[in-house]
Amino acid sequence: MRLVPLTPDYPLTDFDCGDSDLNKFLLDDAKPAQELRIANTFIVEADDGRIAAYFCLLNDKISKDEVIGSRWKKIRSSFPRDKQFRSYPSVKIGRFAVSLDFRGKNLGTDTMKKLRLLLANEQSRSAYHYLTVDAYLSAVPFYEKNGFLHLTKKDEDEHTRLMYFDMMEIAE
Repeated sequence: MRLVPLTPDYPLTDFDCGDSDLNKFLLDDAKPAQELRIANTFIVEADDGRIAAYFCLLNDKISKDEVIGSRWKKIRSSFPRDKQFRSYPSVKIGRFAVSLDFRGKNLGTDTMKKLRLLLANEQSRSAYHYLTVDAYLSAVPFYEKNGFLHLTKKDEDEHTRLMYFDMMEIAE
């Protein structure tokens, strides 16, 4: 397996992760999103050239307005008093999908580790402290297993949950 950035000439082939929205994004929307500088997509290529997984990244922030109660206090307390703001920069996982052909092989967790290392090693272009995701309810256990925490309880009845990971945990 190898991780490659999506390029305009990358040959997108059939991809099926079992979710039509995630499939459609890769096949129809990923390249236009890059051209518009909305999101960058990365492909996990199997040794035989098939697309085993993909994810896309974009800019985000964690804001006091989104988070309630003790979670915001915890987030804010990790910064010195003179650096306690109303929001903090983050990178958002816009899409994250593993092909049905590669499920059950720990590829999702391995890809999440590669994603974090990619971000941890690319600190010179933009500053951020957190990794965020609007996780589909079916994917919440995957993100929890990979160290993500819920930002709020306000979205418990929604079809996605806002979650975050503190990138400083990698630096330690």
